[in-house]
Amino acid sequence: MTQGPGTARATPDILIEPKYCALVLVDQQAGLAFGVGSIDRQMLLNNVIALARTATVFRMPIVASTSATKVYSGPLMPAIQAAIPEVVAIDRRNMNVWEDDAARGAIVATGRRKLIFSGLLTEACVTFPVLSARAAGYEVHVVGDACGGLTPVSHDLAMRRMEAAGRSRRRGSRSFWSSSATGPGMRPMTGRELSWRLTAADTASAWPMHGIWIKPA
Repeated sequence: MTQGPGTARATPDILIEPKYCALVLVDQQAGLAFGVGSIDRQMLLNNVIALARTATVFRMPIVASTSATKVYSGPLMPAIQAAIPEVVAIDRRNMNVWEDDAARGAIVATGRRKLIFSGLLTEACVTFPVLSARAAGYEVHVVGDACGGLTPVSHDLAMRRMEAAGRSRRRGSRSFWSSSATGPGMRPMTGRELSWRLTAADTASAWPMHGIWIKPA
């Protein structure tokens, strides 16, 4: 059950707990961000930075992967790298992160079975590894407003494709689209709802950062 400030603690809902999660950042590079048309690019960048900081606060492993860094995409965006200076992006040639041995190996090595994805572009480099990870038995969460597509329509269709893999569909904005190989399927989760799930076992106060609630460091 989701909880808010001042409400009595009920039976814990452990759909998302930091100790079971890893964050996967896919191709958060300026060359690809230039092509994003589904969301304001500055807002997208702010959301990704907030997500990375949130993962850091909750001590979640972070795996970042890039592609075509020397051709046109460039490195992991500096503002994102500055938020996670200890993370070294894994460059790859495969479009699908899950088909790259080094990147997939790094994800598997975290030992976490719940993966939170953010990346560019939604239509391909996010969708492909999400579907592959789910097929491999992982529970997958895609942060819709920390991903960017070429157009609003193509981004939405890609989200729906990932949602369809869970065999059910619900709507929501600023959401985590979640799926489980053994659960009821995809569902939207708002940033506020996520905050109370992540802090369900904590008595410390939380504060908002770009729409995502986190515990003070």
